[in-house]
Amino acid sequence: FVEPAKSAYATKARIRRTIEAEGIPYTYVSSNFFAAYFLPSLSQPGGATSPPRDKVVILGDGNPKAVFNKEEDIATYIIKAVDDPRTLNKILYIRPSANALSFNDLVSLWENKIGKTLERIYVPEEQLIKQIQESSPPLNMILSIAHCVYVKGDHTNFEIEPSFGVEATTLYPDVKYTTVDEFLNQFL
Repeated sequence: FVEPAKSAYATKARIRRTIEAEGIPYTYVSSNFFAAYFLPSLSQPGGATSPPRDKVVILGDGNPKAVFNKEEDIATYIIKAVDDPRTLNKILYIRPSANALSFNDLVSLWENKIGKTLERIYVPEEQLIKQIQESSPPLNMILSIAHCVYVKGDHTNFEIEPSFGVEATTLYPDVKYTTVDEFLNQFL
């Protein structure tokens, strides 16, 4: 992790360890990226309100997978998990396979929808870290979180360990979640 996300994640970890040390029952929810925040701009920094139609900035090499979930779907999984003993003292990872896409996959999906190839501008990790260091809040936080996910792959670069984690779509296969593909249709 790079600052300022590093400090934010460390604070969250301290809170979790305190809850566990006190013996307080818990279910932590790893919701990953909120679709309504990241997908309308295709994760382009700078306040865009619609996906790009000409060129797109891709952080890193565009290969690590990020997970995007519609907020209402996150709420549905949380409601189901509240009284489920299978989630007690575990992390509930909301990681639907259809919503785990690399930045390159996301751009290709969008290109297929609009019938146009976008100019892809790749930002190497070193350049991104420099941008983070030179940016002020909140942009530095947004970019540092993007570094964790799009460059380091922190949404999907691990297997869920059953001793402390469960995956929502496995526990609740009856939930019809919104796919990234479906979500992007509203911008056509």
